[in-house]
Amino acid sequence: MNRERMYRILEAPHFSEKASRLGDQSNQYTFKVARDATKTEIKLAVEGVFDVKVRDVTTLNVKGKVKRRLKGVVKRKSWKKAYVRLEDGQEIDFSSL
Repeated sequence: MNRERMYRILEAPHFSEKASRLGDQSNQYTFKVARDATKTEIKLAVEGVFDVKVRDVTTLNVKGKVKRRLKGVVKRKSWKKAYVRLEDGQEIDFSSL
């Protein structure tokens, strides 16, 4: 897999209360990923970009919320989330990027 595809798969890290709790408890990190990415591609992308060993990947599709605005109803985009569990002793430092 080339570097350009790796960076297209990993769109952004996803930070939330649940994501920070999982990071502390079970060495998991959460990413917003491309909708067409497979678990194998996500694993290879994380290992290639961050130079870590991935134990497993869990994905889920997040449906876009419907919001009511003054101009009517607006629907946010749907997106895909990946929970990546690293091997023991591995970690990702987002501040160095």
